[in-house]
Amino acid sequence: MSIRVLLADDQEIVRTGLRMILDAQPGIEVVAEAADGAQAVRLARDLRPDVCLLDIRMPVLDGLEATRQITAADDAPAVVVITTFDLDEYVHGALRAGARGFLLKDAGPDLLAQAVRAAADGEALIAPRVTVRLLAAFAGRPAGRPPAQPLDALTAREEEVLLTVARGLTNAEICAELHISLSTVKTHVTSLLAKLGVRNRVEIAMWAYETGRVTP
Repeated sequence: MSIRVLLADDQEIVRTGLRMILDAQPGIEVVAEAADGAQAVRLARDLRPDVCLLDIRMPVLDGLEATRQITAADDAPAVVVITTFDLDEYVHGALRAGARGFLLKDAGPDLLAQAVRAAADGEALIAPRVTVRLLAAFAGRPAGRPPAQPLDALTAREEEVLLTVARGLTNAEICAELHISLSTVKTHVTSLLAKLGVRNRVEIAMWAYETGRVTP
């Protein structure tokens, strides 16, 4: 079954390019396009796509608020943010709102398809060249409150998996680096989500930066 994707960008030429790239990928189908954030929210609720690919800067409702509204719904689709600006301050808010990935518009067809597939599989993908810079930059800013402490202490292995997730590695890459099975990786990631009280891998990575476990 194909991964159903909703595209949202206020520039028609950008939407057309993204549609052409994604429709050419096996197992991915663009089911709708939106020209603003409000339309994206309505289409997401009506069509229930698997993944929503949202631009940050859109009229009527920006990508940040659209992400928050889409991810607040029960059985919400995954959201991937795509932007021209690799340090756009809205990106941090979008990830906090529940986005499951962040890409630049020059990411290229392969990375775009990877991000959509990762989001559909419950993983997160952030453009590799900005992962460390983006998370570290915002983690270094004064926060309104200190990072929450884990509900239970992390095990030594969970700490190792935490660091690999913070670097943007996929489950398969973590398997290879730590020499553990895929099922073991998934178990540790699930445990991290529960202990840290976060919703996705991006928030795991952000927590690692905010607590100083990873530094630029």
